[in-house]
Amino acid sequence: MSSEVRFTDFKSDKQPTWCPGCGDFGTMNGMMKALANTGNDPDNTFVVAGIGCSGKIGTYMHSYALHGVHGRALPVGTGVKLANPDLEVMVAGGDGDGYSIGAGHFIHAVRRNVDMTYVVMDNRIYGLTKGQASPTSREDFETSTTPEGPKQPPVNPLALALSAGGSFIAQSFSTDAQRHTEIVQKAIEHDGFGFVNVFSPCVTFNDVDTYDYFRDSIVDLDDEDHDPTDRDAAKEKILDADKEYQGILYQNEESVPYSELHGLDSNMADIPDGAPEGAMDLVREFY
Repeated sequence: MSSEVRFTDFKSDKQPTWCPGCGDFGTMNGMMKALANTGNDPDNTFVVAGIGCSGKIGTYMHSYALHGVHGRALPVGTGVKLANPDLEVMVAGGDGDGYSIGAGHFIHAVRRNVDMTYVVMDNRIYGLTKGQASPTSREDFETSTTPEGPKQPPVNPLALALSAGGSFIAQSFSTDAQRHTEIVQKAIEHDGFGFVNVFSPCVTFNDVDTYDYFRDSIVDLDDEDHDPTDRDAAKEKILDADKEYQGILYQNEESVPYSELHGLDSNMADIPDGAPEGAMDLVREFY
């Protein structure tokens, strides 16, 4: 880690192809600033991305990166962190990638409490496939495939995380640059699985959950005298469907990450010279 690193060091030479005004620009900038603020540098950072508009983020950030398959970014991130605990692992995805096809992996990643950060760009729509309802879309949200709305309640990812035993649950707004950076930084510094759901508006296909809507609707928990260590208070806020909260909803300050619980503190990438004892006998047995 280095104290000299700047957030611009995390910018790659690839120009983003997101739509002008996409919330993912602000989300990514906050991630890079948070990484720099915590003393990380590109050489010790690994970004894993799923499928969707958010999946491009590994190309636009200068670090180790892997663009995985739909819904499977978290298992890859888990494997990377357990194999090399010295890396700062950040997984990035979208609401479709994380809360639909990847929902099962999300729940288990939360409960395992591996020491990594998961940032979800929640635009409440499938943007890359041109505007279908996503798991977090409103019940009456009209699209080409749901002309009368999905007619089912949206997934509450914060509630899923809390019920799965999440140790750090937060929410931010991509255009509130300072607060978004602060919240992602707290997630990185947390000992365990840091989950941040980011309101990241889609300016092309979602004309309901817009920048103006979130600016008018967001309630910052810093103004609410909220105690993030109080799980009951967190539950009350998370289940309040009438408000869009920003801030750290819940943090278990006594969280013990998976690797510490199971004694996984060595770098599995450091493989000694030569095959492990008995390995060749095993190979001959099957070939």
